Amino acid sequence: MNTKDIEQLIELLEKSSISEIEFATWGKKIRVSRHAGNVVAQGSAVNSTGPAAPEALPAADNSGETESSLQGIAVKSPMVGTFYRSPSPEVDPFIKVGDHVRKGDTLCIIEAMKIMNEVEAEMSGVILDIQIENAQPVEYGQTLFLIEP
Repeated sequence: MNTKDIEQLIELLEKSSISEIEFATWGKKIRVSRHAGNVVAQGSAVNSTGPAAPEALPAADNSGETESSLQGIAVKSPMVGTFYRSPSPEVDPFIKVGDHVRKGDTLCIIEAMKIMNEVEAEMSGVILDIQIENAQPVEYGQTLFLIEP
C-alpha cells in the first residue's frame, strides 16, 4: 500500500457520505474515518507480535507546496515515523545532495512501529536538497527531499 492508495481512500471518503473505510492487504490494514469533519487515517500491521496501537495520520494537505525556492519536485513522507538516511549508523547515507537517482532507488528509511520502510524514488533526477535531519521524526506528507527531474 503506497501513498497514492491512501490518498485515494481519503478522497473517496471526502466525496461520499460514509464515515469510515477500512482496507487490508498483504498483512497491512488501513482505516480512514471522519471525525468531526476531519479525515483521520490509521494504519497497523495485521500480523504483529503484540497489540498494535493505531497510528494517527493527518488528512492529506492538497494546498500543494510541491515546489520550493530550489524549483525541485518534493518527495514527501508516505507515513509518520522516524527518518533515517542510512540502513545503520556505520554505513554511508543512501543519497547526498547532488547525487543522481533513478526511479526505484532507495532514498531513505522511515521506521514506523518497529518496521523499517524504504522510501524509493518515484522518478529519476538529481537530489537538490534534503529537508530533514537524520533520526528526526517525520509527519505524513512532510517534504523529505527535493529532486530535479
